[in-house]
Amino acid sequence: MKVADFRRIALSLPGAEESSHMGAPDFRVGGRIFATLASQSKGYGNLMITPEQQARCVEEAPDIFVPVAGGWGRNGATHIRLAAANEDMLAGALRTAWKLRVEKNAKKSVKKRALRKKKS
Repeated sequence: MKVADFRRIALSLPGAEESSHMGAPDFRVGGRIFATLASQSKGYGNLMITPEQQARCVEEAPDIFVPVAGGWGRNGATHIRLAAANEDMLAGALRTAWKLRVEKNAKKSVKKRALRKKKS
């Protein structure tokens, strides 16, 4: 897979938009990032998943998935080696990150509504 494939698949997900964070392309749903191409020069796409999801990915395909170094990686940020991934794997990984972001967005929306009701 290539950067263009990552972009194409990410943007095919419902509500996904391309933006930029610190000069690197990112992909958002509901205004929040679910994936980036911050490490594209190293041949990686980046996924924002949970630490548990990351552990499963790394265990199942250590040649494809690598935790991002440092705190981001400990929080679930995960590199996917584009050259080693196939279409199904990349699509599944991006869908996982997208779905997680959609779920988090929905939870935040419910909390905001509850806070507004309390203030009324």
